Formats: sequence, structure tokens, C-alpha cells
Amino acid sequence: MEQQSDVAGYMEPGGKNATLIYILYLANIIVPFTAIVGVIFAYLNRGQSSAWVDSHYTYQIRTFWIGLLFGIVSALLTVILIGFLMILLVLIWMIVRCIKGMQLAGRNEAVPNPQTWMF
Repeated sequence: MEQQSDVAGYMEPGGKNATLIYILYLANIIVPFTAIVGVIFAYLNRGQSSAWVDSHYTYQIRTFWIGLLFGIVSALLTVILIGFLMILLVLIWMIVRCIKGMQLAGRNEAVPNPQTWMF
């Protein structure tokens, strides 16, 4: 019974759920479309928990949409080869944002500026 409640904790709005979304974003590097599941969780759970967790949901939603925007632009620019470098930079940007977010969520701290485009 203990393990079932642990798994349920990751699905409920809160710090564990925010961490799960960061993991889904990072898993998207290897398994396509897991980030879509993550952003859906973030949208569904935003406003359902404490303010510090909501800052993570806002940060995650922005990470998804900004990453998608620059990922598409980068893919289009692969025609002139600069896109490959941009794809690498977008990937690094996303990894840094997810790691930073996971560290803050692990300490039960809010994202200082969830509206930022950077870190």
C-alpha cells in the first residue's frame, strides 16, 4: 500500500508532480512527446496547489512553449546549417531550465522569476 500512495503523490498537484514534469521534459530528448504530457499536467495542476508550486507550473509551461517555438525555428534553419547549432543551444537551454527547476522543487522553493526567458 505504501508504494501506491507514493505513485499517487506524483500525480497530485505539488512538488512531486512538478518534479515529474521536469523529468518528462528531459525524457522528451529520448522519447518523443513526453513533454506534451508534461505540459498538460502543468496546465491541469496550475492553481491547484501552493504559490511556490504554481511558480514551477508557470515556468514549465513557458519552458514548453518557448522551447517549441525555438525548436521549430531551429529546424527550419537547418536548411542553411545554422539550425543545427541552434537545435543544440535550445537543447542545452531546456536541460539547464529543467535541472534548475528540479533543484528548486527539491528544496520546496519557488522559481524566482517564472516569466523569464532564460534561467
